[in-house]
Amino acid sequence: MGQQCCGTNDFDGTTRGYRQALVAVIVINAAMFVVEILGGAWAGSQALKADALDFLGDALTYGLSLWVIGRSLQTRASAALLKGISLALMGVWVLGSTIWQVWILGVPSAGIMGAIGVMALAANLASVLILLRYRDGDANVRSVWLCSRNDAIGNVAVIAAAVLVAFTASPWPDLVVAALMAGLFLKSSVSIIRQARGELRQVA
Repeated sequence: MGQQCCGTNDFDGTTRGYRQALVAVIVINAAMFVVEILGGAWAGSQALKADALDFLGDALTYGLSLWVIGRSLQTRASAALLKGISLALMGVWVLGSTIWQVWILGVPSAGIMGAIGVMALAANLASVLILLRYRDGDANVRSVWLCSRNDAIGNVAVIAAAVLVAFTASPWPDLVVAALMAGLFLKSSVSIIRQARGELRQVA
């Protein structure tokens, strides 16, 4: 199993363990989307809203990943390509909304940001640990790992932003973190799209 899951691009997720792992992280991400979108609105935090959107996107794309397991390489690669494009669009949306937020600056609630950030980090670390043995594989499997890794990084950044907001009484740390998360989305989308296109060329 270890050789099937790690260190190769051939693993396509067709194991019971991987399916169970996906179901677990879908539930975690869907629950944290609800928590963070409500918390982001309550705290007035753009970074929390960006992270909530990432949770929603992950829950939907993990569901897509679960659906394409066992299907043809072309189907799996096409699904990964779709996920890469959606991740890029998410990054553009977060970046655009962050730029817009600059014109209506308001100081978010650092306490709420920090508390929800810690909850989200715990949820994402659980997802990362669940998926750790499946971090390598085809574009579909790889995209799941990259999304989970991005979430954990984003949560650390949200917590750091909350600390800086508390110390500076300024909204700028929140906006900077949101912009950095948008950049991370875009970078990961390029990686996913590149691998998916390579697999589609392989099919052709």
